[in-house]
Amino acid sequence: MLIVHHLENSRSQRVLWLLEELGVEYEIKRYERDKKTMLAPRELREVHPLGKSPVLTDDGQTIAESGAIVEYLVERYGKGRLVPAAGTPEKLRYTYWLHYAEGSAMPPLLLKLVFERMKTGPVPFFVRPIVRGVADKVLTMFVNPQLKLHLEYMEAQLGEHPWFAGKEFSAADIQMSFPLEAAQARASDGTKTPNITAFLEKIHARPAYQRALERGGPYELMR
Repeated sequence: MLIVHHLENSRSQRVLWLLEELGVEYEIKRYERDKKTMLAPRELREVHPLGKSPVLTDDGQTIAESGAIVEYLVERYGKGRLVPAAGTPEKLRYTYWLHYAEGSAMPPLLLKLVFERMKTGPVPFFVRPIVRGVADKVLTMFVNPQLKLHLEYMEAQLGEHPWFAGKEFSAADIQMSFPLEAAQARASDGTKTPNITAFLEKIHARPAYQRALERGGPYELMR
């Protein structure tokens, strides 16, 4: 039986969604974050040494990393669904967005989370102004401009195509859901993104997305 090692409020939610889209039977093993650190529990390291989520176990194999999991699932269970035909421009776009999601879109979002937390985290009072000053400078000079650049790029791409690979919904849209949801939660610089908002409304309305929420439990991104 395919098992999803599911950490609350994490990237593994989109794996549940993909499985629901494909109609694959699966079990969920749930893990809760440490209430102080918000990190995954130590038990997840028993499944994979890095203790990260998502992780799948299936037929004696352990598969980690969201992009690798998506590729594994559509290849083994997709039967040609949710992936464009080989050799087409849509397949090239599909492959690009599948890897862009974690390779380019997520790093500035993660930095945004880290440096915003630095500003409010517990530090000795005599160094608090220095820590906050450094965090503000990094956010202002690097992180926020990078977020704006990526948001404008994704917004423009969704203005040209209804889905990331082209005219048809694909697993690349599932992979891209997490960075776009994270951007909506964390990036609040006033950048207008009606195409991104419309995309999120479309995916959130999909029956498979709703079923994944029911199976996975409450889903709220860290800010």
